[in-house]
Amino acid sequence: MAGLEKNAEFSGKTKSSSTLFNRSLTIHGRTVESSPKSHILNPSLNRTTSITKFYNPVESMGSSVKGKVKNLCRLFEGSKSAKPTTNDSPLQKAKSGKSLLSESRISPFLSLNNSVIRLPGTEDRIVVYFTSLRGIRRTYEDCYAVRMIFRGFRVWIDERDVSMDSAYRKELQIAMGEKSVALPQIFIMGKYVGGADVIKSLFEIGELAKILKEFPVREPGFVCRCCGDVRFLPCSNCSGSKKLFDEDEDRLKRCPDCNENGLIRCPHCSS
Repeated sequence: MAGLEKNAEFSGKTKSSSTLFNRSLTIHGRTVESSPKSHILNPSLNRTTSITKFYNPVESMGSSVKGKVKNLCRLFEGSKSAKPTTNDSPLQKAKSGKSLLSESRISPFLSLNNSVIRLPGTEDRIVVYFTSLRGIRRTYEDCYAVRMIFRGFRVWIDERDVSMDSAYRKELQIAMGEKSVALPQIFIMGKYVGGADVIKSLFEIGELAKILKEFPVREPGFVCRCCGDVRFLPCSNCSGSKKLFDEDEDRLKRCPDCNENGLIRCPHCSS
């Protein structure tokens, strides 16, 4: 009898719990059935589909990425279909370097022959105007990259650091006809080639190697014994102090041999 009573109590508990569970379901079902439009008017009542219907991060991310890709495709298609303007003068094209790059794909020497800007007295060399200062990171990286490209061909380069001698900056400004000139700037055989973008592009397509075949190649690991490839030496007249004592006038004077930093150009590699 005791066992039967226990079974009855256990069955009663299970029935009551199941009825409670069914009751919660029926209440939820009744709310939906009684007001079938309630889940449309108030989406928070339908807890099973509200999140996936109104906030799906995967779909939202996919649509945003697709939209960005379409916008980029339209941007590139528009740039391809756009016709290049021909209103720029040859001098402006030479300064920008765009026309030199397009012409160099046809012939490596065509860009040099059509160059408008010239640097007199440098017809037998490669001249690179650059800066060794790291004030502007992009400028320093471009100057370093151009120098390494030329050094990879082992040709002799006339490197002119405008941060070490202001005369180089004035010389470049006169040649370009502008006061503010971006660095680096390269002249080959006395003719203006362009900046870092032009040299990198010519190097990548193999046209720079054809141009540099005209120049002799140095020995591997060659370093100037006089200055150590620094291109400058302390002034021997004033020992880098930029001042000299004039005994006749009994006062100090500015040294006429060195630059504003008390340096002179290396006579072996910068002449």
